Amino acid sequence: MLLVGPGRVAFHYMQGMPYPCLNNGAETITGRNLCHGLNLRALSIRCTRLKISLPTLNSQSSGLTMASSLWPMRSSERIYMALLLLCLFYIFLSSPILKHAESIVKPAWKAPTISDISESSDLGIEETVTLEGESSHDFGDDIDEHTTAAVTVDPGEEKVSLPSVPTAADLDESRMGAVGPYIAAIMDPRDTHFDRLQCPRPLKDRYKMLRQRESLPYDIHQPQKRFFFALNLYQCAYVLPRLLGSVVEAMRFLGPEDCVLSIVGGRSDDGTTEILVALKDEVEGLNATYYFGTSDIDPLKSGNDRVTELAKLRNLALAPLIAQHEEYARDTSVIFLNDVSICTDDILELIYQKQHQRADMVCAMDWNNNGDTFYDSWIGRSMNGDLFVEVPQSGSFEFSHNLFWNDRKARSHIDDKLPLQVFACWNGAVVFQAEPLLSHSIRFRAAYKGECYSGEPTLFCKDLWTLGHGRIAVIPSVNVGYNDDQSRGVKAKHGYASGNVQQTEHDMGLSTEIDWKKSPPQLVKCQPDWTHSSWAPWDEAAGDHVPFDWSRSGYFNAKKPFDKDLEFEKDGKDGAVGIGRWKRWL
Repeated sequence: MLLVGPGRVAFHYMQGMPYPCLNNGAETITGRNLCHGLNLRALSIRCTRLKISLPTLNSQSSGLTMASSLWPMRSSERIYMALLLLCLFYIFLSSPILKHAESIVKPAWKAPTISDISESSDLGIEETVTLEGESSHDFGDDIDEHTTAAVTVDPGEEKVSLPSVPTAADLDESRMGAVGPYIAAIMDPRDTHFDRLQCPRPLKDRYKMLRQRESLPYDIHQPQKRFFFALNLYQCAYVLPRLLGSVVEAMRFLGPEDCVLSIVGGRSDDGTTEILVALKDEVEGLNATYYFGTSDIDPLKSGNDRVTELAKLRNLALAPLIAQHEEYARDTSVIFLNDVSICTDDILELIYQKQHQRADMVCAMDWNNNGDTFYDSWIGRSMNGDLFVEVPQSGSFEFSHNLFWNDRKARSHIDDKLPLQVFACWNGAVVFQAEPLLSHSIRFRAAYKGECYSGEPTLFCKDLWTLGHGRIAVIPSVNVGYNDDQSRGVKAKHGYASGNVQQTEHDMGLSTEIDWKKSPPQLVKCQPDWTHSSWAPWDEAAGDHVPFDWSRSGYFNAKKPFDKDLEFEKDGKDGAVGIGRWKRWL
C-alpha cells in the first residue's frame, strides 16, 4: 500500500490489482468497498487545473488493462485512471520527498583545496562582458588607481574597473582546511559552532511584499535580478558567520534567483579570503549569483588618501551591477553592508522601509561601546545641515552621546524609533535605489577641487540630492555593532528591529510615514577633520567636477604638503658647525 498523505491519493493493492482511493482522513483506507465512492470526475477537474495534458489511451498498450472479471473498464475509466496516475506523479514531484532524498545522498561538504582553485578559478567575475558602446571588457582588467569617478559619465562609454580573481598564490592551504565550520554556520542559521549574535525570525507577514513572485505579476521576459548585496570585507572572519549568515537567510526569503552577492576582499591573513572563496558553491547552490574578487587597495597605507581609496573599493563591489546592468530590474535595490554583526530582520526592515517610504536611500544606526556611542559621526548630516553628534571646535568628543542636540524633531524620532529624513548617512548598513547608478552613473568618489573634504558616503548622498533623489532616511529601529559582542550590547540597549517595529507601530500606534522635504539645507557643516569645521553651500563645486589629488592634504593618513627636509645655508658644507633641519607642515 502506498499512502501519499491526507487529502491526497492512496493506492491499495488487493488481489494483485490497484484501487485508487482518496484518503481524506487520518485513518488508513483499505479494501475495495471503501473505494466505491471515489470521485474521479473531481480528480480530473483538479488535474485539469494543474494544466496536465493527457495522452490518448490504448487498451492494448496503456498498461492499465485489468481483468474484466474483476473490474471491467470503459474508455472513460481508462482516462480517469491516467488522470489519477498523472496527478500522483505531479504530487510526488512537488512533495518534499525528493528534497529529502537529495539531502540523504548529497555528499558531505568538503573544503576546496588550492589545487581545486587552480583547476577552476571561476568565481563569477572573470567572464568577458560586453558593455553597450564598448568593446569586450574582461572582469580581470587592471584597476584604474587614479579614478575618483564623476557624476556625468555616459553608461555606454564607461570602462568599468573590476576586482581581480583570487589565484592559488593568494590562498593558504592551512586556512583553506579550516573554513568548514564557517561555511556550515553561514549556510545554517541553527548552527551553534560559533558564539554569534542570536537573531529573531523575520516577520513573514510584514516582509512578504518583498517577494516578487508572490506580490507582483511576473513577466519572464523582464530582468529578474532585484536585490544586489555589496560588501567590502577585510580581516573580518570573526563576524562572517553572523553577517553572511544573515545575508544568506535574507536571500532565501527574497528569492535567491532574484539576488546577487558581490564581495570584494583582499590582503586578509585571518582566513577571510579563503572563506569567501569556499562560499561560492554554496551560494550558487541556492540559485543566487555570486561574485568575489580581491584588490590590493589599502585605504590606510601611509601616503594614501583614505576617502579616495575607500571610494575605489566601494565601486569595485558595485562593478558587476554596472557592467551587466541589462540583467537587473528597474526597481533593483542595492544592499551595501559594512563588516557588521547584523540580523536578517535588520536587512529586511531596511529593504521594506525603502519600498514603503518610497525612499531613494535608507540607513541603519551603528554603535560603539555596546550601544552607548554613535559610530558613524563623521558621515551623517541632518536636515539642518549639522552633524548627528555635537563636536565642538576643540574636537572633543565629550558630548558625543548628544545625538541631534539642535534638532528637536529628529531627536524625538530617534527616541521613538521612527524613520526620519536626513541629508546624508551610512551607518554600517544601507539600501538604495540602483537606478541613479545605472541611469546617471553616479559613483562613490572623493571631493572635487574646491569642494569640502568629506567622506565618500556623504558625497554619494550629496550627488543623489543633485539628481533630485533626496529621499534619504535613517531607520532607528535597525541598530548594529561591529562584532557579535558589540551587537549584543546594541540590541540590549536599542532593541531588535522586529521588537522595535512591534512596539512602535502596534503597541504605541505611532505613524512611521516620513514627511519628505524636497529641498536640502542651504548650508551643510564642512568637517574635514575634527578641529577645523565651517559651513559651506550644500552644492559647493557641484558644477565644476574637477578631480583633485587629496593624497597630500594632510587629512587622516594622507601626507602633509611639502613634507620634506629643508636645508638651510649653514648646513656644515661651508665650514659652519651643525646642520639646521626643519620640517614645514601646513
